[in-house]
Amino acid sequence: MDYKEVIAFLYSQLPVFHREGKKAFKPGLGNIQQLCARLGNPQDSFPSLHIAGTNGKGSSSHFMASILQEHGYRVGLYTSPHLKSFTERIKINGQNVAEDWVVDFVEKNIQLIQDIKPSFFEWTVLMAFSYFKEQQVDWAIIETGLGGRLDSTNIIQPKACFITNISWDHQDILGDRLELIAAEKAGIIKQGVPICISERQSFSENVFLEKAKEMNSSIVFAEDQIQWTGITHEQDKLRLIGKSKQQEKFEILSPYAGEYQVKNIAGVLAWCEQFQSQHIIPLEWTKIIQGIEKSKINTQLHGRWEQIQKNPWIVADTGHNESGISQLLSQVERLNQGDLWIILGMVADKDIHKVLKLFPKKAHYIFSQAQNPRALSAENLQEMALEHGLVGICEKDVNMAIDLAKNSTQINDFILITGSTYLVAEINA
Repeated sequence: MDYKEVIAFLYSQLPVFHREGKKAFKPGLGNIQQLCARLGNPQDSFPSLHIAGTNGKGSSSHFMASILQEHGYRVGLYTSPHLKSFTERIKINGQNVAEDWVVDFVEKNIQLIQDIKPSFFEWTVLMAFSYFKEQQVDWAIIETGLGGRLDSTNIIQPKACFITNISWDHQDILGDRLELIAAEKAGIIKQGVPICISERQSFSENVFLEKAKEMNSSIVFAEDQIQWTGITHEQDKLRLIGKSKQQEKFEILSPYAGEYQVKNIAGVLAWCEQFQSQHIIPLEWTKIIQGIEKSKINTQLHGRWEQIQKNPWIVADTGHNESGISQLLSQVERLNQGDLWIILGMVADKDIHKVLKLFPKKAHYIFSQAQNPRALSAENLQEMALEHGLVGICEKDVNMAIDLAKNSTQINDFILITGSTYLVAEINA
């Protein structure tokens, strides 16, 4: 098989969450434990850091990978989902796993698929662990898929754990209360392993404190470590001035301009300081700053406040749930000088109405949809949006939708493409 045939085979043979939703989710760690045991438990061959959360875990994973790269480490990074290519999920120092390696791995281990019948996600986790072992990484940063307690990545024994914010997402799997969602994320906290929380939230604080106490794990909240004294938006970057427990003053120019990154960066900085105090990884402050500032170059993360064009401003962002969309729209409202055009696409198994109620009525809407089985049809989205006073037209192809908006805007208008990772993934820019 060639690469395209292998990917098609995996999609056809394994339950794929990003295409099928809940029915592809296989709770429990039994499958991944069997898979890893059959290959000699590759996850035990490298030191790892584990990251969970609702929003921000992808950005935070990439920030930390870049920081470790700036310190000269060979860094494995496992994240999901991907934007353009499956190989984005498994990286070493910002380089995607080779397509040939993916083909070889599947062909060599196809019996495992037949014997254990894993999910697509379980298989990709096994691939990442095996690749990092083979490539002898110094550190691996492992992002959970969803949840934490029953997530396939949760068989690692990390040196430190990190949890970003908690908000509504995957309620049908993780629970219908934010405290329950937080408890699932807290499942990554291991006995005696330090944990850093990037955002203190009233409904989750005690959940994390109690779990940390139960596991005898030292815990820090980022806002107790990091204080911002200045936040300014500079074109496609974000300038942050702050102080910490270890630094009287520092300045960061983030390559990701979304203001939701402020909390992600604070969390990563607090985590780095926890590394220092717990003697986990020796880090230099200047290289920590460099790692954040060079993260886009070092790790190739895209789709977070991705500026496609200026004048008119065209921004794409993978925000797709209530918290992510709320922060995104707040920033757009502050920056927009003219008419607002929103190209919106969503997946059908989200709480659509909870998100739609956040969007401004005074905007021009183009309802679109990704070429994904989970995508809500543009027509259905248009009907649901109308219930919230959001009026617009349908254009299923996101790139044609962008052309439509561009042909209708003035130089000081703003075009936002959002609502779904899969929609943003199909943008040609």
